[in-house]
Formats: sequence, structure tokens, C-alpha cells
Amino acid sequence: MAAFMVVLTQATTPASAARLAWAFATLWLSTTFWWLYVAMHTYGGLPALLAIAAVVALAAALGGYYAFAVWAWRKWCPRLSTLAIAAFASSWLMAEMARGTWLTGFGWGAVGYAHVDGPLSAYLPWVGSYGVSGLAAVWAAVWARAWIQRTWVAAALVSAVLCIPSVLPDRLNEFTSPTNTLQVTLLQGNIPQDEKFETGSGVPVALRWYRDVLSQSTGDLVVAPETAIPLLPQQLPDGYWDTMTDRFTQGTQSALIGIPLGSFKAGYTNSVIGITPGAQKIWQYDKHHLVPFGEFIPPLFKWFTQLMNIPLGDFNRGPLGQASLPVRGERVAPNICYEDLYGEELATRFVDPATAPTIFANVSNLGWFNDTVALQQHLNISRVRALEFQRPFVRATNTGATAILSHKGKVIEMLPPLTRGVLHGQVQGRTGMTPFAWWASRFGLWPLWIVALAVVAVTFYKRKPA
Repeated sequence: MAAFMVVLTQATTPASAARLAWAFATLWLSTTFWWLYVAMHTYGGLPALLAIAAVVALAAALGGYYAFAVWAWRKWCPRLSTLAIAAFASSWLMAEMARGTWLTGFGWGAVGYAHVDGPLSAYLPWVGSYGVSGLAAVWAAVWARAWIQRTWVAAALVSAVLCIPSVLPDRLNEFTSPTNTLQVTLLQGNIPQDEKFETGSGVPVALRWYRDVLSQSTGDLVVAPETAIPLLPQQLPDGYWDTMTDRFTQGTQSALIGIPLGSFKAGYTNSVIGITPGAQKIWQYDKHHLVPFGEFIPPLFKWFTQLMNIPLGDFNRGPLGQASLPVRGERVAPNICYEDLYGEELATRFVDPATAPTIFANVSNLGWFNDTVALQQHLNISRVRALEFQRPFVRATNTGATAILSHKGKVIEMLPPLTRGVLHGQVQGRTGMTPFAWWASRFGLWPLWIVALAVVAVTFYKRKPA
């Protein structure tokens, strides 16, 4: 990113800087989520050239946020001063937040995720991943100025200051405390995506495998992935639903199971059901942040989805801040698929500390993307959320990465991807509130927007002609 900054400063006009930023962002984002091609072409049946064009078009459209941010920055900051560095970081931060929130948002691959194992990760409980993106932009701009103006000492000093939190004792950055431990069982069915919803192949395999494993599970909490049961309850074979629910309501264990719910008249939801001992009613979580084209069809794009063979393409949206599932004194909060990409939405569950989650559970089906980097990228997204809230994550996925993460974002145990298996482990719940959880639960991302806008406003007010 520092090298990118050096190139930007060589641009002769704001327009040329914006073009460079747009080209950089388009290439960066295309190579970040190129695996969308697999979903659209390999499994969706979209012609290869059209799938490639769709990925590049999405990256180019999202790259427009960065192009505009850089254009405004260069127009108001022709010189790389200290204020210009702050303005660049603020402009970059706003571009990242706009990409991740506007028009349903797709912040996959944001700069903050690159720092999950770096010194800036210590800031995640304070400012979240977007705040870390802003800090990374500051760091890059400082080193770009050092390269151009030979201010090496100043750059080294800023770097040392930024790294201080990462070398402090853990207790100084610990905002939560342990509660109880749960024995968990995580299921990874590895049902091929091209068979998953086929009644003659994937559906009977999934029903049989998950029935058998659920009946033999031993953990306090058993978690099955997104749409592990690929049929609506009313479509299941006779006795299947009752056998599955009786297994847990009449036992001592609890389960979270991904399944579509609803009807043609009421509409459908991508859901997780929770079944607990002695429960009179099945607990339900409905996915809130739906995937465009996969789970809902944006206006004017029905022609595009008709070119693909993707089932269950139009769901109802669940509300924000849904209640957690109580399991042996813990509060387990599910999220489905890429919902853990939106930390500000997960934060809505922390408004009341007394009901805040003590454990997060992500259920996903990344079978759409085969054996690509998407699996590792999604794992890192969960790791960042674990650090932001200092909560453990359990992840049950169809093809990977099925894993148990600590509240420090470390992978404790994980199944090999693209294998069928069961992961047994222990997870330690946490209670307490990180600074990020406190302010994001009350104000969303507005504190970051206000700070960034204030910096840009000061820069505009003090701008000088080139």
C-alpha cells in the first residue's frame, strides 16, 4: 500500500490519480474475490465470458469509491504534509466503509483483514476492522512520505508508536472474562454443491448423513452448517423432523441446524433452528444480511439471475439483533454465511450487556466456491470478529473451514477442507464489553464517519493551491 501511495503522489492531476486508484482497486478486488466466477460459471451455469465480465464489473464499480476518494484527496492535498496523510487515511477509510455498507455492501477483502496477524490487530477491540484500515492507510502514507522526502526517522518513530499496543501485556488489552466451557460438535458434510439440492443425489445423502451424525453426537452443543437440511420441514420424509427434534428436546444436548423455512404464501427464510432440552418451541434465527443474486434479486436484475441455475434465490430478511440461544448458561449467537463480514451488525446484539452473546456460531456453505482462497478468507473474517468482540467463534461449514476460534482470534482446532467429518472440541465463553462492541452497538459506524469527515473538512478548509 505504501508503494501505491508513492505512485499516487507522482500523478500530475487529481484525475490521473483517480484513474490510478480506480485501476489499482479494480485489480486488487478482482483478484480478491475472483472465486465468484466459480459460483456463477461452474455451479450457476453462466457463460464463462459473462461470469468474468461480472466479476470485473463488480470490482470496477466498487473501485469507484476509492477513485473518488483519491480524486478529492489529491485535489485538496497537492503536497504530502502531515495533514494530507490524515486526510488520505480518512478518505480511504470512508471509501472502505462505503464499499462495505452502501447498496447492501460488500466489504470482502478490506485492508483491515490483512492485519489479523500483524501488530495492528491489537487495535481491533478498540476501533474494529475499518478503524484498522484507516490506521494501515496512515502507516502506508507515512512510509510513502519517508521514501519521497527521506524522513526515515519520523516514519520509524510513527511505526514504533503504532506497534506499542501489540507488545503490551495481554491483560492491558483484555476487556472480557471467561464464563463456562461447552463441549461442541461441529459437522462438515462436504456435500458437492452441484448435487446439494438434487433430489436424486445430494439431498438423500445429506439427509442420511446428518441424521446419523446428529443422533450419535456427544457435545453439549452440536452445530450443523447452513442448509445442512436442504429441504423445508414440510418436504422432509415422514418422521424425520420429529425424530430430529425429539433427539434434543428429550435429551441433554442442544443443536443448531441450518435449514430453509417458510412457505410459498409467507415467503422463505435462510434459517438456523435451535433445539434445546425440554423446549416447548423450536428456537429460530433468520438470516438478516442476504446475498444479492443468491438470496435476493436486486431491482432490474431478474434477467441476470435467470441466466443462472441457483436455487432458493429470493428469501425474506430477518431482523437485526435477534436473541441468542441459551445453552448451559451460555448465550450462543448464530450468523449465517458472510453475515460475519458485518461487525457493525453483529454489534447490535451487544446493546444490553446482560443479553449479549458469550459465543458466536457461524454456519456457512462455501461449496459454491470449491477449493479456493474464499475458505481461508472467510476464516480470517471470523478471526477478526473474534478479536473485535473478544468472543470465541465456532464455525460449522459444508466444505470448510470448520473450526473453533478463541476470543483472541486463534484457530484452536480445524477440520481439513473438502472432507466429510466431525470436529469435537471445547469452547470457552466470554462476557464483558470491548470498546468496539460498546460504541458500535449504540452508534454503528457513525463515530468513524464523523472523525473521518471532520479530518476531511479541516483539510478542505486549510487547502492551498498547488
